[in-house]
Amino acid sequence: METKIHQGRNIKRFREMLGIKQEALAFELGEEWNQKKISLLEQKEEVDTPLLEQISQVLHIPVEAFKNFDEEQAVNVISNTFNEEAFIANSGGTFNINPIEKWIEALEEIKRLNAELLKSKEEQIKMLEKLMQTK
Repeated sequence: METKIHQGRNIKRFREMLGIKQEALAFELGEEWNQKKISLLEQKEEVDTPLLEQISQVLHIPVEAFKNFDEEQAVNVISNTFNEEAFIANSGGTFNINPIEKWIEALEEIKRLNAELLKSKEEQIKMLEKLMQTK
């Protein structure tokens, strides 16, 4: 049985992992977007590729992640791959690195970079507001 990837749900998952609110994503996508429209988008099973590319740029997540991430498949891979021995060094001196930890580290870095980007944009907005007040 083939499962269908729900692209809207994947957008929501990655957005939430990055700690970005629907309103913030709407703001980044442009004037025609609002929180309600993002909510409706996240309910869509398939999302047009140009829009996925735009969201990809805003969230700094590859388009393929939205198109291919299957939570059920990921859980199956993790549960079938890892057991208590997967994290214990064996007598041969080899050990396994927990890929989930590495993934979480990468997500934390993405969060940090997004926070820096947001701070920079806020500073630009303040500067533009000051510039507009002086005119």
